[in-house]
This record gives sequence, structure tokens and C-alpha cells, in this order.
Amino acid sequence: MASLRENTLARTPLFVSLAPREIEALSDLAVEKHFSSGQRLFHEGDPCEGLFVLGAGSVKIFKTSPSGREILLAIETAPGSVAEVPLFDGGAYPASVGAIEDVTAYLIRKESFQRVCHQHPEVPLKVLAVVGKRLRQLVTLIESVTFGSVRQRLARALLEFSQQAGSPSFALPVTHEELALRLGTVREVVSRNLSRFQAEGLLRVSRREIHLLNLPGLHQEAETEL
Repeated sequence: MASLRENTLARTPLFVSLAPREIEALSDLAVEKHFSSGQRLFHEGDPCEGLFVLGAGSVKIFKTSPSGREILLAIETAPGSVAEVPLFDGGAYPASVGAIEDVTAYLIRKESFQRVCHQHPEVPLKVLAVVGKRLRQLVTLIESVTFGSVRQRLARALLEFSQQAGSPSFALPVTHEELALRLGTVREVVSRNLSRFQAEGLLRVSRREIHLLNLPGLHQEAETEL
């Protein structure tokens, strides 16, 4: 019978295409770690210790400017993974990762992952296919922050949250502050634009609950070119 660790790895998008024997090989080498809410899993620039697979909880992936300002790159929720790229290029962690809530993670050390790749040559090809998709999403994020308005970026984020939840009504998975960091702006601007969307009948806000009322209208906002 598969262990909880194996089941977690098998449900993680990074490993979902791996064969059972490949999952088992990685699971045998994974080390369970626990992080409290607000604790860093690792800092930007730290030497890569390995890949973290999230068994429970959520983390934020972010960069910090020289002035100390944070830019949120993504929110990753279990079952998920962070720190895939350094496994392949041998570099340091390119961003910081912090626990949003209490997190259980499985660390697959770099040397252990490389050992499994030598034993199972198809593993790196399967994993790289997922990493490539992640990089495309990051390019889209950079394009959005560079060329889009805050209103456009907010509409895109809300539609993404709705897609992840599988419903037009969902609990906002981040605070207004964290959403602002993700959009490259400040909390007040996010709150103001949410209020405008609500006044225009695009959505309804009830505490942390968001109810998207006009999906075509939001899609139009998300696709508007400046």
C-alpha cells in the first residue's frame, strides 16, 4: 500500500506523469519538514538544498528589491512543488519562499534527485515538461506586470482564482496586501479597483468571499490593451 508521502508525490503536478516505481524511488529519499506560518523555507540567493514538495499548506514565492519591497510571483498550495529550476542549473534559489500557513513539505535533496534521474532516465524529461509550463506562466506574469494596467492585472488574477476554485464564487486565497504584491502595486489600489468592479456589477465582495457576477465583462477587462 502506498504511503502518504508517495500519494502526495503522485498528486503533485510536477510528478503526475511519473510511473509508480519512479514515484517510489523519489519518495524513499524524501525528508519530511515542517514550517510554521510566516517561516521561510529558504531565502533568495541561498545555495540550493533541493526541491520542496508541499504535502499540506500554502507558500508564497517572492522576490525582494534592494529597498526591501516584495514582489509576489506566485502562491503554491499542496499538493505542489517549489524550487524546481535550481535542480537542473545548479544555481542558487532565484526567489524566496515563505509559509502562508503551517506547512508540511517533503525535501528531495539535489543529490538524491540526480541519483533517481540516473536510475530512471525518463524522469528528467517528464519533469522538464512541467517546468517549461511554469516558465511560460512566469513570462505571462512578467508581460502582465510590464504592459498591463492594475485593473487588467486584477481582472486576470480574479479569473485565475475562479478557475483554480472551479467556481465563480470563491474565498480570496490571499490577503489584499499579498494580492497587491503579486500585481506589483499597493493594497489601497487593489481595494479601490475591487470597489470599482463591484460598483460596475462585475463582482460582489463579501468579506473574503468573491462572487464573480459578469464573467464576460471580466474577461473583456483582462484582455483590454492599453
